[in-house]
Amino acid sequence: MTDAAVASPETVRPVRGAAPADAPDSSAEAKKLSKEILAELTYSVGRTPAKASNRDWFVATALAVRDRIVDRWTLEHDPERPKPAKRVYYLSLEFLIGRLLFDALHNLGLTEETREALAGLGVDLDKVRTAEPDAALGNGGLGRLAACFMDSMASIGVPAFGYGIRYDHGLFRQGMRDGWQQEYPEDWLSFGNPWEFPHPEIDYPIGFGGYVEQVMQGPEPRHVWRPAETVEAVAFDTPVVGWRGKHVNTLRLWSARAPDPISLDAFNRGDYVGALADRVRIESISKVLYPSDETPAGQELRLRQEYFFTSASLQDLIHRHTAENGDVRSLADHVAIQLNDTHPSIAVPELMRILVDIHGVPWAEAWKITLATFSYTNHTLLPEALESWPVPLMERLLPRHMQIIYLINALELEAARERRPGDDDLLSTISLIDEQNGRRVRMGVLAFTGSHKVNGVSALHTELMKQTVFRDLHGLHPDRIVNKTNGITFRRWLAQANPGLTEVIKDAIGPEFLDDPKHLEKLVPLAGDAGLHEKITAARRRNKIALAKIIQERNEVYVDPDALFDVQIKRIHEYKRQLLNLLETVAIYNAMRAQPMRAWMPRVKIFAGKAAASYHTAKLIIKLANDIARTVNSDPTLRGLLKVAFLPNYNVSLAERIIPAADLSEQISTAGLEASGTGNMKLALNGALTIGTLDGANVEIKEHVGDDNIFIFGLTAQEVEARKRRGYDARAAVDASSTLRQVLDSIRGGVFSPDDPNRYRDFVDGLLAHDTFLVTADFDAYFAAQRQVYKKWRDRPTWMKSSVINTAKGGWFSSDRTIGEYAREIWDVVPDTA
Repeated sequence: MTDAAVASPETVRPVRGAAPADAPDSSAEAKKLSKEILAELTYSVGRTPAKASNRDWFVATALAVRDRIVDRWTLEHDPERPKPAKRVYYLSLEFLIGRLLFDALHNLGLTEETREALAGLGVDLDKVRTAEPDAALGNGGLGRLAACFMDSMASIGVPAFGYGIRYDHGLFRQGMRDGWQQEYPEDWLSFGNPWEFPHPEIDYPIGFGGYVEQVMQGPEPRHVWRPAETVEAVAFDTPVVGWRGKHVNTLRLWSARAPDPISLDAFNRGDYVGALADRVRIESISKVLYPSDETPAGQELRLRQEYFFTSASLQDLIHRHTAENGDVRSLADHVAIQLNDTHPSIAVPELMRILVDIHGVPWAEAWKITLATFSYTNHTLLPEALESWPVPLMERLLPRHMQIIYLINALELEAARERRPGDDDLLSTISLIDEQNGRRVRMGVLAFTGSHKVNGVSALHTELMKQTVFRDLHGLHPDRIVNKTNGITFRRWLAQANPGLTEVIKDAIGPEFLDDPKHLEKLVPLAGDAGLHEKITAARRRNKIALAKIIQERNEVYVDPDALFDVQIKRIHEYKRQLLNLLETVAIYNAMRAQPMRAWMPRVKIFAGKAAASYHTAKLIIKLANDIARTVNSDPTLRGLLKVAFLPNYNVSLAERIIPAADLSEQISTAGLEASGTGNMKLALNGALTIGTLDGANVEIKEHVGDDNIFIFGLTAQEVEARKRRGYDARAAVDASSTLRQVLDSIRGGVFSPDDPNRYRDFVDGLLAHDTFLVTADFDAYFAAQRQVYKKWRDRPTWMKSSVINTAKGGWFSSDRTIGEYAREIWDVVPDTA
């Protein structure tokens, strides 16, 4: 590795001076941009305007905008400028950044100038926008949260690096074949990425396998890891510009590279495929996000990915720290590392290895540094989602780390035994090694043990962490768990995604809310204003017409834009209970067929989300949704009053089209299982009313918007736990509900699968035998809550008043607020407000 790592991204290009975020003469700025875009088209893309495609124009525009960002970036990282007292390093296996063009334009204040510049060249900015690939570097809320946090750190002036993996293909592209999910490679990088800067000179060796050797160094023994295999981690940097372009941070993604591109011996023997085998195997580390872990090979690849990016990131930040501050012992004074979920937990023993084995820091001092440097965000209470790895796999792949984990565990158990002698159950629950399930390393416990702060992502989730998964650890470290309710980049999800509503809000209360979302509260006194309702309704109807067009193009289904758009968009998982929504859909379908002359309210049920490739039940739920949609949408007796659409390949760009058009937001997870949710915040901010359980951030949304402006139903987290302890009987719940019984009978009997009448027989029988997520227990309450939705929807002034209040109160859920809390209470970082 060269010293260039210290200078990056300072060395990217010469400084020309930062462009102003909001130029006083927009026409002059548009002319300037036009010249810059034409120059990029000619000299970087190699096209003339007459032959340029929309993608060519996108690349040229992105490069011209990137130049503006880099000017600010290089100034901020100028070697002559004082270094920040402390930096944040955000480690995440996912960064669901989506398309970046409008994000950058909006934050720089250049959207309309760019539109004018391109229009003068005969090009439509909106068409150019759609030519940008949607970077599929995440699965859902976890990755989108990381992207929001990067934006907010830059916006409020927290100096930061984001670290992750530059997946060649990211999460799969979801297609549908006869209603079944099909996974295809995501090819977002096929034609390059104009936003990133490759740095082949910034590479770090990442070891795997081998053995550990003990050597004497003076009077003390030292452990030396001799890896059997080495992979190179190569840096690719993307600048992340904050609001009004004041600050630019760096998202550094690592790509795996084989030390030897080809085996010449094998090639010369005629084994041309075998000559590339090692390279293919090594570079598979950064090929695909979340390879299936159903097989031992898949598990090993997942662990390789996690160690690969955490090791590269730690080596990089320590290199930067020692270059700037000299002594590695001062690491915690200048560095805060946030572990986003358990994926980067292996960073705890890796930092100990670097400090103890490489820098010679005594164990006790190294452990103090590690504790003071790391903090950990927990995102789930589901035991299966709290990662664990088989001890034999860890010992084979990371032998030195396994030794360190054993020693950490021994010291922590010894300390716990001294505090609570004779409590063997305690030792079992806090141990880093799970001895009950084939000896596995508990990564959640490792992250907790190695961090000075552990945060939940909503008030309810944080309290449940203390009571459930980390109860005994919380008892030993009562000051360690804190809450940091998630937030969203409200400017992207309101101003960019919903410009129509944004203009209405500007006209009503002024533009100050774009700088400070608390100003949205000024809408509250106007919540009952009929004129405001009319303008918001018109803006939303335009969004609904646009979404209806997408549904017609992708699903060949016409939907009425004046119908209630009932939206559930999220990863497909049993605990998120898309099934509950589908059961209610069937119940309404049955009722409409039985009573065709009733004055039914027009309604469109919209679903979107991906199921993990190996999650067979979730994929069956997608099939059920499509089967129900096919039956409902083709039934003439409904007269189009009920439509169902499952939109394939859900991603950030599709979310930006669905959310502004939504009337009702489905947040119906089993209480106690959704850590927070951020889709609920985006939908509420855009004026959709929430129907949901008291789960995750729904609790805080209810507190902010008030009981009259949200539809809450179902069992609470405490009631869910009580039902499970008693042993829940789903059959009894079905017997007590004629509506639910009829729904399940029709699904089980093949009404929605005439091509295969037995398709859902085992599925329904399994639900009755083991309703783990209490779908049947909450059905009647959910059905009743939906009737309240109907009633309120018919009273349009009341509905619109609630919608306005949701938008007004949504500002609190800004990720700027969340990051400010992290900076003050976890990282001890003072934002640069200059």
